[in-house]
Amino acid sequence: MRKIVFLLCCTAIAWNVQSQTKRPLKPADIYRLQNIGNAAIAPDGNWVVYSLSTVDSAKDKRDDNIWMISWDGKQNIQLTFSKESESSPAFSPDGKYISFISARADGSEDEDDKDQDLAQVWLLDRRGGEAKKVTNVKGDIDSYIWSPDGKKLLLIMKDQDFSDTAASEVRKPFVMDRFHFKQDYIGYLDHRATHFYLLDIDTKNIDTLTTGLYDEGEPDFSPDGKQIVFSSNRTEDPDKNENADIYVMDAKPGAAMKKLTTWAGTDHAPKWSPDGKKIAYLQSSSDQNFTMYGQDMVAVMDAGGGNTTILSKAIDRPFTNLRWSKDGKLIYALTEDDRESNIVSFDAANGTYAKVTQGQRATYALEVNTATGNLLALMSEPHLPFELFTVQNNTAQRLTHVQDAFLATLELPVVEGFQSRSSDGNLVSGILYTPANATGKKLPLIMFIHGGPVAQDDYSFDIVPQMMAAAGFAVAQVNYRGSSGRGVEYTKAIYSDWGNKEVLDILGAVDYLTAKGVADPNRVGIGGWSYGGILTDYSIAADPRFKAACSGAGSALQLSMYGVDQYVTQYETELGVPWKNADKWIKLSYPFFHADKIKTPTLFMAGEKDFNVPSVGAEQMYQALKSNGVPAQLVIYPGQNHGISIPGYQVDRCERYLAWFGKYLQ
Repeated sequence: MRKIVFLLCCTAIAWNVQSQTKRPLKPADIYRLQNIGNAAIAPDGNWVVYSLSTVDSAKDKRDDNIWMISWDGKQNIQLTFSKESESSPAFSPDGKYISFISARADGSEDEDDKDQDLAQVWLLDRRGGEAKKVTNVKGDIDSYIWSPDGKKLLLIMKDQDFSDTAASEVRKPFVMDRFHFKQDYIGYLDHRATHFYLLDIDTKNIDTLTTGLYDEGEPDFSPDGKQIVFSSNRTEDPDKNENADIYVMDAKPGAAMKKLTTWAGTDHAPKWSPDGKKIAYLQSSSDQNFTMYGQDMVAVMDAGGGNTTILSKAIDRPFTNLRWSKDGKLIYALTEDDRESNIVSFDAANGTYAKVTQGQRATYALEVNTATGNLLALMSEPHLPFELFTVQNNTAQRLTHVQDAFLATLELPVVEGFQSRSSDGNLVSGILYTPANATGKKLPLIMFIHGGPVAQDDYSFDIVPQMMAAAGFAVAQVNYRGSSGRGVEYTKAIYSDWGNKEVLDILGAVDYLTAKGVADPNRVGIGGWSYGGILTDYSIAADPRFKAACSGAGSALQLSMYGVDQYVTQYETELGVPWKNADKWIKLSYPFFHADKIKTPTLFMAGEKDFNVPSVGAEQMYQALKSNGVPAQLVIYPGQNHGISIPGYQVDRCERYLAWFGKYLQ
């Protein structure tokens, strides 16, 4: 008995020590966070293959490898170990092979050849042995899908770039004549397009299915493998609108395309029903040239076109990731709904709507187990980074445990939802993060604003506000008007009226949190990235209460963005051209033209190669504040686009957030 008591005491002491060793989240924890990517289910339904991204801190980059886990979660096996990344894993239709995309070397004598760094498709025999490269094309493969019989791969590739074929290392000049001539991550745009190619696995022969000036994407084979359905914008000038439609063609060279939809907005993401008689797809609610202020609806039509039904017409929410059920009776989808995103279903025949999963979580990917009819989803919760979950009988059960080691040593902040009223009566939903061991005293408050604007802060694990809260701040995210998940009218409320209602919603949340005694009204800061950075600029120009700000990838002199960023179609649709609507453009540029009223010390940040919101937006506001004697700093991340991708820069950004807000708020 004494031995048992002694063991119990030792166990209690060990547990106590372990609990006491938990620590707050820190910027360097970004290096430890793993990310699950694409996942696919084996034809027999017993295995799932997925990509897992980890940080190589020595090289300061992420490395993706392929893993395979049994459906019951009892076996988890790493399949690739190379220094190069592998992504987009899939099973062959017979289940014998796992395919993936990688730019890894193939062991040939000419490994130093420049073509070796191109992304190609590889096959890994599940019975053992090394992976073999099955494509050797002169360009990067964007994606691929298997034909139903497993004999062919449909490759999605962009036309080859011949700009650097000269012996000289000096690149040829960029020559552009397109209306839309630049795009983030791509750069300056020429007339190369994305097309379909059909690879025979055995012979390695590649047939060209599509050519020309138009992009084709989102293909899906008919169940018999004879046809391909896809989306394409084949209007006279696709640069000037977003009028993509659904097309179908035979899966052979020279086949004619048949247009199946005629909506002036966007029709895309088609999926063939298991019996081949129907096609489900997403249709934008907006038919404008720029459709961002709408939301995608679930539609279904006959495989030959016609007899179209909008299944989600009565559900005022956006939908993504359409998948047919095994028996073809249901269409599954993901939907955003006021900070949550979950799985729903529609009866394909009568449109009956049902919630499959519910709760405070975010769901970002969905697949159907065609052997059992169960579902696989990528899910996150406020205290759980993304993991794969199986869904059976409307119940989600965690499959992977890749985040266990990351979470084991951390004491995470408290996360809870809240709602506030703006001065004009608008009801705003938000998420509040507070330190795990908050004493009840009023805390310095950071309003951390999401980008988009058509997006939502949801109940996923969000490492940046959690990190800020772990450092002693109260952090609030608000789904201001313009956000998704609250219906189309809520999203459209800011159309052609930026920096007005959103700022009212932000200030209303500040008032609510200070009135509740959560926040110290004299220590309020604000920050965000992209449209969050833009709203940071609007907010500090509209209200002097903010004692510190961090504006990332933002802009304030909107008049100067025309022809500089990638949004010319939006500008001309929503605002009109500047030379005819100068008053509108100047009104929306009020942070810059009222820079002399800004007293908030502000840290401006941007990516050097950002074509989404170019660094000039941050540079202009930095210069304006410096000219007016307001404390300001400018940080430009070398070689980065709109999203900061290098882990070391991600850590640096968080450290700067904490240092700036710490200096002026704590």
